[in-house]
Amino acid sequence: MTRRFTLFTGQWADLTLEEVAGLASGWGYDGLEIAVSGEHLDAWRWDDDEYVEERLDVLRRHGLGLWAISNHLKGQAVCDDPIDDRHRSIVGPRVWGDGDPEGVRQRAAEELMHTARLAQRLGVDTVVGFTGSSIWQYVAMFPPVPASTIEAGYQDFADRWNPILDVFDECGVRFAHEVHPSEIAYDYWSTVRTLEAIDHRPAFGLNWDPSHMVWQDLDPVGFITDFADRIYHVDCKDTRMRIGNGRNGRLSSHLAWGDQHRGWDFVSTGRGDVPWEDCFRALARAGYTGPISVEWEDAGMDRLQGAPEALQFLKRFDFEPPAASFDSAFDQG
Repeated sequence: MTRRFTLFTGQWADLTLEEVAGLASGWGYDGLEIAVSGEHLDAWRWDDDEYVEERLDVLRRHGLGLWAISNHLKGQAVCDDPIDDRHRSIVGPRVWGDGDPEGVRQRAAEELMHTARLAQRLGVDTVVGFTGSSIWQYVAMFPPVPASTIEAGYQDFADRWNPILDVFDECGVRFAHEVHPSEIAYDYWSTVRTLEAIDHRPAFGLNWDPSHMVWQDLDPVGFITDFADRIYHVDCKDTRMRIGNGRNGRLSSHLAWGDQHRGWDFVSTGRGDVPWEDCFRALARAGYTGPISVEWEDAGMDRLQGAPEALQFLKRFDFEPPAASFDSAFDQG
């Protein structure tokens, strides 16, 4: 199908965009999914013509395309409760300001609006990211949580994100929310409720990343089928399960990534338990023609090996659908 394969730059923010572009181009990637992080992109400079052109020039020099940008880190702060020092380390000084929680949320929302404007200036129609959640803290549902508290959480999401999505609509840009624990939509049914909370407005869709589904026992193939019209972007990351010895649990016991006692770990694409071929066949059936972005995360593998290996692995599934049914040769009429 000649899909476009991109490298997500979020895990490469310690390098300059120029350096990441050089690596990705050398490995054979078609483009980048650039994160508003590190030196790579600054959403507050969306109206700086010289800056926007300079960022695009980096891609041109390396023969790379751009079909999506991301802003996971500031999106996380839009709805989160509590806001604390964990956020200070990811949102940067402009959004953190004096650390007042509501001020952080408001400035994070403002940056998401600027991100939509920057995407429009860069010529892309999709922003990938997180939403945060004021009710993720209640996921265990104990002490008992009244239904009204959960409803208020979805309403808080709608109240905070609808004005952001208004700007996305003005810019002709879509937001692709990554279904992920700690977000307002983290599994199948929370995704249903999230879409209902904003009346299924087209500006809000999904970034499909199966790595977060596998360890929750969600079917990543069925997810594509059921939310086919909302799959706005695809990130590829893998998960390896280590459940079954009676000791390692799905909640992973507050253990660090890569610890042998965790129930699961993110691993480089192709080295885990995601059924990739079934997923790619489902994406084809769903009519998804957007970029396939490699999000490299693996606590036990060097990224300079993992990123090019993941690309070659995924290209195996970039096959053309048949021009005719396989059994048409038997129909001689």
